Amino acid sequence: MSRYAPRIHTDPTAIAALEALLPQLHGQTQVELTLEDGSRLLGTVAVQPTLQQYRDADENEGSNGQLRLDDLDTPVQQHVVWLDQITAIRQLPYRE
Repeated sequence: MSRYAPRIHTDPTAIAALEALLPQLHGQTQVELTLEDGSRLLGTVAVQPTLQQYRDADENEGSNGQLRLDDLDTPVQQHVVWLDQITAIRQLPYRE
């Protein structure tokens, strides 16, 4: 069964922008994300995300990816973020 995403990307420039996020999102890295709606999330990257192929509602195929972020203050709470929603990433000093 195909996987669906709210938005997919086929433009090489957009895909390159998504790929540029990946080196900043290594597993167990603590980050502050700024999302396109202006909200911010603080958390620990559970597993480094990858770009994958998805379909949109019109069955077009393209790239996107999902990041699983464990909340920094409440680690049992997980956030799942589409990579194309991220506008900025700031590395945080490690805290336990």
